Amino acid sequence: MEESASTEIQPTIASINNEDPNTRKEADIPGGNEKKNDELVIEIRKMVKRPEIKSSKQCRIYMTPYPLRKWNEEAYIPQVVSIGPFHHKNERLKAMEEHKERYFRSFVERSKINLECLVGTIREMEESIRGCYEQTIDLTSDRFVKMILVDASFILELFFRYSSGSWTSDDPIFVGPRADAVMLDLLLLENQLPFFVIEKLYHLAFPSPSDYYGLLKLSFEFFGYFNIQSIEVHPNVKIEHFTDLIRTFQLPPLENLPKRDGQPIKHLYSATQLHEAGVKFDVGTTECGFHIKFKKGVLKIPSLELDDHTEIVTRNIMALEQTRYIKYAYFTDYFFFMDLLINTKEDVDLLCDKKILVNYLGDNNAATLMINNLNKGVLWATVRDDYINLGKELNSFYENPWHRRKATLQREYFSTPWRTASTFAAIILLFFTFIQTIFSIISAAEFQTPYILFELARVLAFMTEQVSLPNLVTTVEAIAASRAVTFAKEIGLNSIVFDGELVAIFDSLKNDEVSLIDYNHLIEEAKTLQVPLLFVVYFY
Repeated sequence: MEESASTEIQPTIASINNEDPNTRKEADIPGGNEKKNDELVIEIRKMVKRPEIKSSKQCRIYMTPYPLRKWNEEAYIPQVVSIGPFHHKNERLKAMEEHKERYFRSFVERSKINLECLVGTIREMEESIRGCYEQTIDLTSDRFVKMILVDASFILELFFRYSSGSWTSDDPIFVGPRADAVMLDLLLLENQLPFFVIEKLYHLAFPSPSDYYGLLKLSFEFFGYFNIQSIEVHPNVKIEHFTDLIRTFQLPPLENLPKRDGQPIKHLYSATQLHEAGVKFDVGTTECGFHIKFKKGVLKIPSLELDDHTEIVTRNIMALEQTRYIKYAYFTDYFFFMDLLINTKEDVDLLCDKKILVNYLGDNNAATLMINNLNKGVLWATVRDDYINLGKELNSFYENPWHRRKATLQREYFSTPWRTASTFAAIILLFFTFIQTIFSIISAAEFQTPYILFELARVLAFMTEQVSLPNLVTTVEAIAASRAVTFAKEIGLNSIVFDGELVAIFDSLKNDEVSLIDYNHLIEEAKTLQVPLLFVVYFY
């Protein structure tokens, strides 16, 4: 019973002391600690003596930074074929290794290259190739050389078959969706070979003074779908790998690259807000997708297609800029600006309606979510200056109250042809009514010009029940009072109210067709009281 209790207690003590029972036993063996220390020293000595791989200045291939990767890890992982060391051990991609080796054999037969020459060439370049990768590659020299050789040969044979159209119907690489999947895998940042390695093999296979140009031409053909600016093949186009090539397809020419000295835009009103303030949206005609212009209230943005491939391509180019071109992140700048414009589905609805976005995803909510997530985890050192100025102009336009009032007027009264016609009809009717009123006033006012303003003032005052004449009625005012009655009758009134010195007013009305109640009595009363009275005149 005591032994059982002791057995139960011992593991508890071991766990509390954070000690492995096996280690405990080993420690009890004479020389046990010394043996473990020796093994550790040997391991550390190997680590210290391991030769340091010098980073290549010619090419750098990175793993995607975690802040970007966590939002959509699948966008950075090859789906069909692994190229290079980062995903070489991915079990899901092992099935493709057989096809890669088959392409390697075809390349050797096509090029007639001696195998010893191929292996020796890659082995001579091994250190510089390893230096292109951000992480230390845990592969033996033989395995590393074989991997690079097979992958580079596979790419060249793939390009040859694509360019010449010489693939067969039973070639699994070119069957249906797999061909697109292979193309996408070849542009992923983590799935790259240095371009100079492929160029070296191309030179061995087809030696000529224009090796770089020939390989570049094959690359342009294979990835031609992404060459939206129709950039011509030219030896001056320098690339490090295929992700770099896809980015080059998107950028404006080097001589037209804008400066990037400013800080990121902190705020920009959304597309729908700007539209409500009167900004008009239109499709830009420039070949470069990043050239956005705002002039005379019109924001022109080149058309952008959104499909199942857009997020993969965009994320990998942005990852390249975050790791290699942080000071020249023009591609990232564009999607940052679009992210500011798009906050809700209504923003996407508007841009799709204006043909600025062409959404093949089928759901504008999905498009909104995709664009808003692209910039999560992105860091900016600077932003292109023209975008900063553009943001300031748009914000200033929105914050001008006149633009918002004008836009509201146009939206409420001129948004459709029917509303426009109705509005113009109402304006015309109002105009003719005003003209008719003016002519009625002029025809009724049969008095001399000096009294016109005086009489009109009396009539307008009467209509608000504030008709008044001064206490000391001059001759001019008395005449004006008389004319006021005439004018009031012309416009259909049946009474008018005066105040002031009634005797003078009554005298001015003797000759008018006016029915006065007990006229003489009122005059006597006015004389007796000697005070201003209100007097109502009723017309026939």
